[in-house]
Amino acid sequence: MPGSRRRLLFVLLVALGAVCLRPKSLPAQNPVPSPPPPRRDDQPPGLPDPSSTATKSMLEQNQKNIKKDIERLYELITQLKTEVEKTDSTAVLSVALVKKAEEIEKLAKQIKERAKG
Repeated sequence: MPGSRRRLLFVLLVALGAVCLRPKSLPAQNPVPSPPPPRRDDQPPGLPDPSSTATKSMLEQNQKNIKKDIERLYELITQLKTEVEKTDSTAVLSVALVKKAEEIEKLAKQIKERAKG
């Protein structure tokens, strides 16, 4: 009986090893990735062609929007600062104060996403 248990364990281990090693040996399941297309040396990777007028106008518009949003963010921050200075630091913050802080956070995230592209 102990010999048959050892044999059964050995057979199970060999079968498990064969199953685990088999997918790695099949070339169809592990294709070799194709090389990336050649890029132009005068242009950094990932950037659009800067010579196109549509791209330039889109980038200029994006820059204007970012500047406008930053000005709005500055206004909100100064308003929040004045409101915080008016309130008692030992008192609970007002709902309006918290909402303004959330609005500032939302606008800052929008600016960050626009700046990323």
